[in-house]
Amino acid sequence: MAFAEVSGGVEYSDDAARIDADRVHAWLREAYWCRGLPRDVMERAFANSMVFGAYDDSGQVAVARVITDKATYAYLCDVYVAEPARGRGIGQALVQFARRHPDLQNLRRWCLLTRDAQSLYERLGFTHLAEPRRYMEIARPGMYERPAT
Repeated sequence: MAFAEVSGGVEYSDDAARIDADRVHAWLREAYWCRGLPRDVMERAFANSMVFGAYDDSGQVAVARVITDKATYAYLCDVYVAEPARGRGIGQALVQFARRHPDLQNLRRWCLLTRDAQSLYERLGFTHLAEPRRYMEIARPGMYERPAT
């Protein structure tokens, strides 16, 4: 059964079948963090994650994805609010909705990466890394903008 709620004329849902893949792909392939994202890569990522959507009378207006083991860890990513819906608090509400999901309670850690929305996520309880030297990565920025090798 889908986890859902309505607030301020916007419905929030974890029903992956409701995701408007055409609309979401159009958003994400232009987003700075995954510019050029191939459709098949997005579909595979969404199929292997928890996905959350926000919907109003115009259809889907926001998306968020959570990569998780549903026991200890969650990585929040691909949070996107369509231009016409921005400024209404939908992104914050969508993140809060995802954090309230019954399968994501009592996790030891939530994390995310953002270039420019730190103040927004701080209002939602996220903090800067206490020990940033512990965090390591293999990063391949612009991966989807280059021809595959």
